[in-house]
Amino acid sequence: MKRTGRSYCRPLFAGDDKFQNLMPKTQKQNGAYYTPESVVETLLNWVIRREEDRLLDPSCGDGRFIANHPNSVGIEWNSASVEAATSRAPRALIHDGDFFAWAAQTSDRFDCVAGNPPFIRYQMFKGETRARALTLCRVLGANFTGLTSSWAPFLVTAASLVARGGRMAFVVPAEIGHAPYGAPVIEYLVERFSVVHVVAVRSKLFPTLSEDCWLLYAGGCGGQSTEIRFTALERFGAMKVPPRQYEAVSVTDWRTSWGCRLRPFIMSRPARNLYREAAVDRDSTRLGDSGRIGTGYVTGANDFFHLRPSEAERSGISDTLLHPTVRNSRVLRSRRVDAATVERWRRADAPMWLLHLSRDMKLPDTIRHYLDSAAGRAARQSYKCRIRSPWYVVPGVWIPDFFLSYMSGVQPSLARNDANCTCTNTVHGIQLKPGVTGHQIEALWNSAFVQLSCELEGHPLGGGMLKLEPREAARIVLPAPSCLARLDEQIVNEALATMRSWRHYSRGR
Repeated sequence: MKRTGRSYCRPLFAGDDKFQNLMPKTQKQNGAYYTPESVVETLLNWVIRREEDRLLDPSCGDGRFIANHPNSVGIEWNSASVEAATSRAPRALIHDGDFFAWAAQTSDRFDCVAGNPPFIRYQMFKGETRARALTLCRVLGANFTGLTSSWAPFLVTAASLVARGGRMAFVVPAEIGHAPYGAPVIEYLVERFSVVHVVAVRSKLFPTLSEDCWLLYAGGCGGQSTEIRFTALERFGAMKVPPRQYEAVSVTDWRTSWGCRLRPFIMSRPARNLYREAAVDRDSTRLGDSGRIGTGYVTGANDFFHLRPSEAERSGISDTLLHPTVRNSRVLRSRRVDAATVERWRRADAPMWLLHLSRDMKLPDTIRHYLDSAAGRAARQSYKCRIRSPWYVVPGVWIPDFFLSYMSGVQPSLARNDANCTCTNTVHGIQLKPGVTGHQIEALWNSAFVQLSCELEGHPLGGGMLKLEPREAARIVLPAPSCLARLDEQIVNEALATMRSWRHYSRGR
């Protein structure tokens, strides 16, 4: 534990040479993107009522939150950041260590909690820290899966340290509006605070960060809330109090009608009403009603298992051991993948062939030579190849009826598979149910309503891309033609434009 001295010094700002020398070098890996001063000032204004209020920043970073209030406590695990915070906030009490370990032991409670939690994705949020965080949250009554990013259990744990009547305010990733692990956070807050307010901001709070960020306020600790206040702002401006204009989202409505997502509330109320009416129309269906949606195979060594026609010919590998494959969504440029498409790949000498060997087949000499080549010896050392037997048999190869892009720019691509191709796990396949022709899917796909449904059921990624997980794609609404004809085209088009503008997609990317 480190306690700074009591003399006051001028806070350091991001442009100061001394501050730059103290900055950690692994900002992206640490999930550390330091908060603009105008945002710091706003969040502190929201939560601090009196000079005597005790403030906690559970991830104090360089100390810019705790430097602005005399009665502050900060937690920080990165030693370089602790040094910066110590210089910046000499009157604060700073604990050097893991927040979750500290929170599990402390009996302290705080009048106000504010900050910017680390945005660490689940791939890097691992080991003892993750186990400790998830266990602590379960004790608190919030259950997260292993796929959660660090900010979600971080906020729940921070909320548990707020004293009765206290408040908290945080920068949060915009995925609080759509990610499954955002739901336990909001559920925990509405059970513990009388006011829960999410402020969505379209323009980026962090211009250099691909992740969009919103603001979260919770007040009246010890109470409960039956609504979530939601405000959508075009751009951020410093505020003394949370926005007075907001949409009161019923918690029940958030759970049932919108699948624990706040992102749909970015669009207008008429658009939401229209969408919900179409979704529950007795003649409307969901894409998942038409067939199974899943990802393709994983080779573990794409450069080895995907061959160009020229490579296959040089190696003497028969076409009977090769299968045409859709390697990524970029090749889905038309509504059909047919024989002409495959022929274009062949003429371009694209890596269009999947080496598709069965477990019990007798391997020809040409295949043995290819498997024992330098490329083959390198491929078998990859993780996916090492854990399967035999290593050269690629599992999960199937032939879908349609291909659907996993990540997309303007809109997801849908293409009928008329060439008996397979696909990698960077593309979704749709296998139609018996008796389903797929004609309705094709006819409706490019309609503004279905594309709006893709926006609402999918979710944005950094860089403006739209991502559709299989479960999300299954929820895409396919309205009956009679229902589609009744929809207000202007409202649908305006809603679609709004949702696309909020994910910042640029055609020039």
